[in-house]
Amino acid sequence: MIVHDGGDAHAFSSDDVCRVVGERVRDARRALGLTMAQFAEVAEISLGMVSKIEHGQTSPSLSTLTRLAHAAEVPITAFFRGLDEEHDVVIVRAGERMEILHEGTRPGHVYEDLGSLRGPHRIIEPMMVLLESSDDVFPLFQHEGVEFLHMLEGSMDYGYGPNTYRLGAGDTIQIHGEVAHGPTTLIEVPVRFMSVKVYTAPE
Repeated sequence: MIVHDGGDAHAFSSDDVCRVVGERVRDARRALGLTMAQFAEVAEISLGMVSKIEHGQTSPSLSTLTRLAHAAEVPITAFFRGLDEEHDVVIVRAGERMEILHEGTRPGHVYEDLGSLRGPHRIIEPMMVLLESSDDVFPLFQHEGVEFLHMLEGSMDYGYGPNTYRLGAGDTIQIHGEVAHGPTTLIEVPVRFMSVKVYTAPE
């Protein structure tokens, strides 16, 4: 089970917008060391209006926000910080990982997805791998981006292009994905490692 827990820009109510804008206006005024009355005078807005805005009691017009931004010497977008940001937190609970089936996967080969952020393009692909049979012949993989492996248990020989590297618990290796790579021989089973593939973000 993958839990996406994050802010949603569409979940903000008008009251939320007024409150956040008011807080940002107040922060900007205080950063200048101005009283509310002084700030209202510089912005050419009534003191009562400034007070209502800072307390989140009214929704200011675009022209009013423009005056406030000019007086505060900040871009108008500064008043909306916190509303236009959406952040995902991906939680994959222990025992609830989704198993991935690769072509040619045999019994004793377990690939588990550790989750990824939402979006049309996967930028990072974390995976837990468990290999239990030392008699198997393993396929070599090629893919875009780079890959990082962290050995958690066991030991194996890992092929990368024409070379082979012995990896044991605690070892790490970073490789370019387009070069053929993968386990060649399991020395001490079970072998368990975390693999993190990182792809280039589309422009």
